[in-house]
Amino acid sequence: MKKTQFSERNISMVMDMYELTMSNGYFNQKNQETMVAFDVFYRKNPDNAGFAIFAGLEQVVEYIRNLHFSEEDVEYLRSRNLFTEEFLDYLLHFKFKGDIYAMPEGTIMYPNEPIMTVVAPLIDAQLIETAVLLQINHQSLIATKTNRIVRAANGKPVSDFGARRAHNVDAAVYGARAAYIGGAVGTATVLAGKMFGIPISGTMAHSWVMSFENEFEAFKAYAESYPDSTVLLVDTYDVLRSGVPNAIRVAREILEPMGKRLKGIRLDSGDLAYLSKEARKLLDDGGLKDCMIVASNSLDEYTISSLNRQEALIDSYGVGEKLITSSTTPVFGAVYKLAAVEKDGSFVPKIKISETAEKITNPGIKEIYRVYDQEGKAVADYLTVKGEQIDTAGPVRYVDPIHYWKNRSFVNCTFKPLQKQIFQNGELVYELPGLEEIRDYVRNQLDHEIWKEEQRFENSHTHYLDMSPAMFELKMSLLHEQ
Repeated sequence: MKKTQFSERNISMVMDMYELTMSNGYFNQKNQETMVAFDVFYRKNPDNAGFAIFAGLEQVVEYIRNLHFSEEDVEYLRSRNLFTEEFLDYLLHFKFKGDIYAMPEGTIMYPNEPIMTVVAPLIDAQLIETAVLLQINHQSLIATKTNRIVRAANGKPVSDFGARRAHNVDAAVYGARAAYIGGAVGTATVLAGKMFGIPISGTMAHSWVMSFENEFEAFKAYAESYPDSTVLLVDTYDVLRSGVPNAIRVAREILEPMGKRLKGIRLDSGDLAYLSKEARKLLDDGGLKDCMIVASNSLDEYTISSLNRQEALIDSYGVGEKLITSSTTPVFGAVYKLAAVEKDGSFVPKIKISETAEKITNPGIKEIYRVYDQEGKAVADYLTVKGEQIDTAGPVRYVDPIHYWKNRSFVNCTFKPLQKQIFQNGELVYELPGLEEIRDYVRNQLDHEIWKEEQRFENSHTHYLDMSPAMFELKMSLLHEQ
């Protein structure tokens, strides 16, 4: 494994206290080796969107491979006066021993389907809950939000400018990683560039301009320092009366004699649609038709869509706080629920029942398939009992869990299993893809497999999660037993 932030610190105890109190109780009851299955899933797409993007698997893998309790960790737990010495000694020698199955990182995913399944001894499965969820919840949220912003930009590059508004250092760094998965072309966060190989970019702040005697001198000094990549921030004083004219002057007097061109200007305030049009006129009249206009300032998919409707002349976007915090829907909501418990050598399905229908879980160890029509479009996802065979020689019957009384079948469809085995008996058996591969995987699914109707920002088409008759009958039988 490559060196990561996890190599510099032990974050094994990033867990909720109940994971430890329950584990101590299981240990005392001699239940620690009982095998269980937990599913990770979520109930609602952020921003009422048609889908979400799975991200954070690599960090889950890193966490589990590095999971251990140091002498200092155990001493801290001992000081709580809650745990038996036998349990503390068990933690001191703990190593994850379970199996994990998951969708490949970058998979387009939908509510209520198992993103990840953990089949492990009871304590092993319990101790990783918080870390698994926080990695998946955060990065899936940011990747999904970024992809919405990228799609709104209609092919114009979007960069992550969000670090200073992120919720902490890790949120900035791993948020930049997730943003790149979601389609951002780069980040301003240097550590993310170093750790993940993400392209980094950045020019100047208003303080650069204000620190010089005047705006022209500030632009001149910057152009002399970076003649091959000069992008000038033109809104410190007055965009159209000062900023753009001074940028044009620097292009003519400083860069052109060097055989260089002004790469771009950046607008960071004001009426971006109006200013971009007026700036474009000035630049074109000044012989700078190749000079790009970059826009920033509290952008998201809605403001960018509005700029498109106003025919703003913007070439690329730097998006900060609303990307890195997913401000319109700042919580992803993936959960970790028990699905089965081993008894006498076989797994007994378990179900959580709630007065809220959408909180009733799907029981047992399951398999999840994506169903494709003859044109290669994903028409639904299909949930089956583990080990169930799908006979595609004829129609494949399914149950719509909402309209369960209707007799429906998939005809002439192909079925692709979505989960792959990641860990076997605690050992990594999956080759993690590179970041570029994950990013390309997202793009390929959206370009070729996922209906454009699911990609709308408003009133997106619902992607159906259907069940095999056996899966539906299992769920109904457990509900009727209660």
